[in-house]
Amino acid sequence: MKRLRSRGRAALVAAAAMCAVVAQPAASGGPVLVGLPALAGTAAAAEGPAAYEFDKDAGRLEGGTGTGDAGRLDKGATHLDSIEPGKKLFYELDLDNAENAYVSVTAVPELESRVEYGDKITVRMQDGDGKDCDSEQARVLPTGDYPQPLTASVSRTLTGKEYGACRGAGTYHVIVERESKPALSQEAWELELRFLSEPPVKAGGSAEAPEEWPTTSPGQPSGTSEPREGGAGFSAATSLAGGEWTAEIEPGESLFYRVPVDWGQQLFAAAELGGSDGDGMVTGAMSLAVYNPARGLVDSTDTMSYNGEAKSTSTDPAPPVFYGNRFRSAAHEKAMRFAGWYYLRVSLNPEVGEKFGQKPYGLTLRVDVEGSAQDGPEYDGPAEEFTVSDENRDQADAGENPRDAEDSGTMTLVAAGGIGTGTVLVLGLGGWALLARRREAGR
Repeated sequence: MKRLRSRGRAALVAAAAMCAVVAQPAASGGPVLVGLPALAGTAAAAEGPAAYEFDKDAGRLEGGTGTGDAGRLDKGATHLDSIEPGKKLFYELDLDNAENAYVSVTAVPELESRVEYGDKITVRMQDGDGKDCDSEQARVLPTGDYPQPLTASVSRTLTGKEYGACRGAGTYHVIVERESKPALSQEAWELELRFLSEPPVKAGGSAEAPEEWPTTSPGQPSGTSEPREGGAGFSAATSLAGGEWTAEIEPGESLFYRVPVDWGQQLFAAAELGGSDGDGMVTGAMSLAVYNPARGLVDSTDTMSYNGEAKSTSTDPAPPVFYGNRFRSAAHEKAMRFAGWYYLRVSLNPEVGEKFGQKPYGLTLRVDVEGSAQDGPEYDGPAEEFTVSDENRDQADAGENPRDAEDSGTMTLVAAGGIGTGTVLVLGLGGWALLARRREAGR
């Protein structure tokens, strides 16, 4: 279904483009049809796993070899770079003495490259004195030693103390380091970096958060399953509300979804891989990860084994979203610190294709958002990504995929242009035909 939809959109754009022709008279007086320039992306989608889709609005930024030539990260922006094995890249950002700052880095090995357990990126944030504010690693795990996006997120989080490192205004640095075994592929990994700023709060930023919360999934959602094609990256993630959703996933492919989770709400997520003919066993057949609005990891699971029978996996229940969660000690609890879009990533081990056939596999996602939305803290500035709007809920209900919306807009524009130029073409041909008849009559 997914591949057919991809081809259908491309074919529709191509068909519309074919209609957009302009009639011009040649020097001899005869009609000449001149086609418009070919549109990008009109070819049918290729078979096989889709590569990671980078943010279309991101610009290239070259990381430096040290703090002296560090690339500058823009607030609220996404940047693209690449990193080779054994290299370190430096970036800088300016912060005041009140905002919380988050920088995520997604490293993307090529689908055909070779990776092994232990290959990783390490991301650190430092203040102007070189003191660490935060660090995180994203690594290839032994049960999932195949190319898939690796995401690490670091932050400067103010905790209310008036002393210590990483509190003052000034220039901060983010260092990205890649470690890979020398015997493996030495191709550069593409990087997608995003810098978000969370304003301070005027009120409601209490450290109070529930000490206990439901730790058992509410079970299978009621109602029937509906198809929802996944996106190929964070910026192309398909919107989901609570419910049961189906898609197709290729071996080696990673699909992204996003779910709006408001203050006081709790997210539960599970994924099921459909059955298939064939023999064998694949350990770490499918992984499921949940990220918060700053692309910080909430939880992940990649230990699901697959023998051809339908099998499901789920992440551990995280606490409801509260501002005060940021003051907790457990990483998965601290990650549930703000409202906004929470991301799901599902990756299918290419070994599944080797054992059970190179084909699309059925995927079922079960999503539950429990609890009523509550009032969040009053921010001293725009909340930006750290809020849930009525529009976000509508997008989740409709299953909006940013790329689908772009395709729709492109086809509307092209169709309108095609109708307009088609009308000119018909009128022009009619005029030439009338002129030809008059000339014939005058002979």
